[in-house]
Amino acid sequence: MKLFFDFLPLILFFGSYKLAQSQPGPAVELATAWFGPLGTGPAVDAQTAPVLLATAVVMAATAVQIGVLVARGRRVDAMLWVSLVLVLALGGATLWFHSATFIKWKPSVLYWIMGASLWVSHVIFRHNLLHALMGGQIDLPALVWQRLNFAWIAFFGLMGLLNVYVAYSYPTDVWVNFKVFGSLGLMLLFLLAQAVYLSRHLKNEEAS
Repeated sequence: MKLFFDFLPLILFFGSYKLAQSQPGPAVELATAWFGPLGTGPAVDAQTAPVLLATAVVMAATAVQIGVLVARGRRVDAMLWVSLVLVLALGGATLWFHSATFIKWKPSVLYWIMGASLWVSHVIFRHNLLHALMGGQIDLPALVWQRLNFAWIAFFGLMGLLNVYVAYSYPTDVWVNFKVFGSLGLMLLFLLAQAVYLSRHLKNEEAS
């Protein structure tokens, strides 16, 4: 249930985009009524209507998600707050200018912020955030924690670049599919490779 709740904004973004894409006439009418008077962007058409509606949905869903956590007295992760700020700022720009460009940058900016947080913490503060977050659950040598830290920094940096490449090289519907399935698939592959690497060191630690 928690996993579903965490991914609910992404699921709603994908579902609303595909629904609007399958009903171009009503989607254009609805998006024009809601966002047509906004800003100085071009007229809403069948290409921009789905992403405008999906952006509005994910903005509302992310805000509600955090509201539910706060109302229930749950801790809201810092990156979830960052995600909310980004989706409101870049999503708002998308709605204002009637352009998908801004919301397409959101995943890249979030990836780079997470990577930069790990890098700054290590280089400037001499603190390993991964160790701080996971050290109580898994016991590893300091060198392994350092390698994991740099691996995540590289992964976040490359994912941000890959998202920009897909956003500018392919149509919006391809980017939406990549955002939902491609990025999650690459994350799972990275976690699997990491698990294989860690299992070797865990066995060495148990043997010693």
